[in-house]
Amino acid sequence: MVGAGQASAPHLQSIRDLDTEVTLARVVARSADKLAALHLPAGAVTSTRLEDILEDATIAAVLVLTPPNSHGEIVERIARAGKHVLVEKPLDVSLEKAEQMVAICEQNGVKLAVMLQHRIRDASLALARLIQDGSLGPLLSASASIRWWRPQTYYNEPGRGTLARDGGGVLMTQAIHTLDLMLSLTGMPDRVLAMAGTSPAHRMECEDTVAAVLRYPNGAIGNIDATTAAWPGFPERIALNFAQGSATLEAGELRAELTDGRKIQVGVRQATGSGANPMAFDHAFHRAVLLDFVTAIRSHTEPAITGRSALQVQRLIAAMMESSHRGAAVSIAS
Repeated sequence: MVGAGQASAPHLQSIRDLDTEVTLARVVARSADKLAALHLPAGAVTSTRLEDILEDATIAAVLVLTPPNSHGEIVERIARAGKHVLVEKPLDVSLEKAEQMVAICEQNGVKLAVMLQHRIRDASLALARLIQDGSLGPLLSASASIRWWRPQTYYNEPGRGTLARDGGGVLMTQAIHTLDLMLSLTGMPDRVLAMAGTSPAHRMECEDTVAAVLRYPNGAIGNIDATTAAWPGFPERIALNFAQGSATLEAGELRAELTDGRKIQVGVRQATGSGANPMAFDHAFHRAVLLDFVTAIRSHTEPAITGRSALQVQRLIAAMMESSHRGAAVSIAS
């Protein structure tokens, strides 16, 4: 594992849960103090040198949990050492760098998975099956609402909410999970018109509020409402309308009603880290992504959330920010 910051907690919990499936051999971070503060499984060795992981032939895979602007270099070195990678979202701070990362992993024959765990919630998988088997029919419209709250103290951490470290604000750091899930269900829009800005609630470089309108290739219309300035923070919500019914995903719960009379409810509402505490969520789906990643390595198959599939949400975010900067609608390459 590379990184010992806030993001490491759910990963470490997942590793402890999966102690019969995976062994944590080494943890590397720049800060010896942060390493010392971690509660690690027995046998895990700490170090401040990435080379200690790269040169260890017994290590098959690496979790990369460092800030986004460091992902590219670290993942490239890991891939060239022949080790598989599970990286925290986003892939990198820009679409170009994200595409380079995916290409390098593919060239070196290693698996690249991404921690976009909303896709494998029970409710998300149930809705994906309804869409895939044709029960709902063609998409008519889509809506994603991510109305979260982050206090100014959150953005006072050096680099947080900046282009240089995070690659953006609410879109790249918070809304990316919900947007990735929506795209996995609806496919990519082909055109977007967006406005992004920073509200008076925060002092930060990047956007904390975004509104956008989407158009899909079949003519369906979508909208996105994303902010970290909505006190006290509300569960994220995806609402999809189809020719043969409608479906809503909210905080891990699916509610669907079909024109044939069926009513479907899957999952339970859960905390999502939408308020002042960004870590106020259950680690169960981090564990599911990690288990899927390990299983993919052992079975020589692709993980459920590949780096290539994660490029879609970064393409959408890049198009939204371009639209806002240009003050005009932009096309999204398929």
